[in-house]
Amino acid sequence: MPQDFLPILVLFIMSVGLGILVLIIARLFGPRVPTRAKMMPYESGMRPIGQAMRRLPIRYYLTATLFIVFDIEIVFLYPWAVVYKRMNPIWVGLAEILFFFVLVIIGYVYLLRKGALEWE
Repeated sequence: MPQDFLPILVLFIMSVGLGILVLIIARLFGPRVPTRAKMMPYESGMRPIGQAMRRLPIRYYLTATLFIVFDIEIVFLYPWAVVYKRMNPIWVGLAEILFFFVLVIIGYVYLLRKGALEWE
């Protein structure tokens, strides 16, 4: 069983090693000429105005919640569709996915009532 995870471990070690190697090479051979303009915060090519920490409208968070609901729906629906024909009894699998869809619809109704889809 542990030998099955060996390729994943090797890939992880190689990825971390490559990332560290790139950072070391950039530090050793990259130009370092700090100027006042380079040390200023960058904000879409404009000088920053006001505080960086400000409150965002709730609709941004509601939109993010909507995307999360879509993602979770797909993540659970795809594996279910792959094994649906092999479920025994088949009506149990159907009941499970119907229960899941009821939960997803409750999430959609919540977002609709909060106005997540009404963009101004």
